[in-house]
Amino acid sequence: MTEIIISGTGLYTPAYQITNAELVESFNRYVEHHNKRFATDIKAGKISALKPSSSEFILKASGIQSRYVMDKQGILDIQTMHPVLPQRADDQPSIQCEIAVQAAEQALANANKSAEEIDLVLCACSNMQRAYPAISIEVQQALGISGYAYDLNVACSSATFAIDAACNAIKNHQARAVLIINPEICSGHLNFQDRDSHFIFGDACTAMVVENKQYSKSQDYFKILGCLLKTKFSNNIRNNFGFLTRAETSDHEIKEYLFVQNGRKVFKEVVPMVVNLIRQHVDLLNLNLNDFQRFWLHQANYHMNHMIGQKLLGEEYSEEKVPSILEEYANTSSAGSIIVFHKFHQDLPKNTLGLICSFGAGYSVGNVIVEKQK
Repeated sequence: MTEIIISGTGLYTPAYQITNAELVESFNRYVEHHNKRFATDIKAGKISALKPSSSEFILKASGIQSRYVMDKQGILDIQTMHPVLPQRADDQPSIQCEIAVQAAEQALANANKSAEEIDLVLCACSNMQRAYPAISIEVQQALGISGYAYDLNVACSSATFAIDAACNAIKNHQARAVLIINPEICSGHLNFQDRDSHFIFGDACTAMVVENKQYSKSQDYFKILGCLLKTKFSNNIRNNFGFLTRAETSDHEIKEYLFVQNGRKVFKEVVPMVVNLIRQHVDLLNLNLNDFQRFWLHQANYHMNHMIGQKLLGEEYSEEKVPSILEEYANTSSAGSIIVFHKFHQDLPKNTLGLICSFGAGYSVGNVIVEKQK
């Protein structure tokens, strides 16, 4: 039977960081400017005044204290309020390719693997900067990888769904080793004028090497015991921006096509969906939840992860078993669970059980159960 492992991970962190205090200061200046500009309409009851925010509100709502971004100046400028990323010529590496290559090189080094030993590249993230050519094929060329490549998108669950796709390619003898990249530039689809969501996302890129153990040279790897995926359609998390946006005959503002969610419904509906799928997966593999020492959960909201951890583990729940990087990175979509796996796995002893779990828009949930081997 083919044994499949995660043999290396990599992480690209942008150079710019925005604290809650900086984000709030910018947002509140925008609110003040907006309310003065539309004072007459507000007084007449035609529109509502915008409410200012606070660092305390953000921390209490999400557990987030800061986020890394590809561009800081444009986001904090109240005349812009979005990242400013200059267009690149077609013969230059795209920005997603650039950050993916940096994360990939780290993952390859950690796996003790050369690019020539990779047979498949999967680019899995919530938003691709273009429809085609595929970002994965661009990265494949940049790294000098043969074989084949393709992009896939299941929003925040893209990374775990890609792990499942990698496992299937290896089982079917289409690849010996697979490189998965998750270049998430979430600041590009975030409405920084919305009090309830402007603080949620950050930017980052993760990478993983998934391979047939037979060909591995890694000194630090996890055996994949199984993957389990589930999707269920919901409008409670949505991003409508796409190639047909300019074709629509409407007077909608651009912000109406950006990220939007009904947070309360998401919390209420996703938590039981995640808990049930994890329990089902553990039972399918004849394992016991109490034997798991680490849960690398999707990094969307501290309270959501806390509740999932408590429902699964009860009195055994602890921050050590369910670590978080939300306070530093915020929500990085599909990269989140891989960032926390990357940062919190070195301390685990051999034969330790762990679970990587993602969940998000779709709805989608992806589980990957692993066992530390070295």
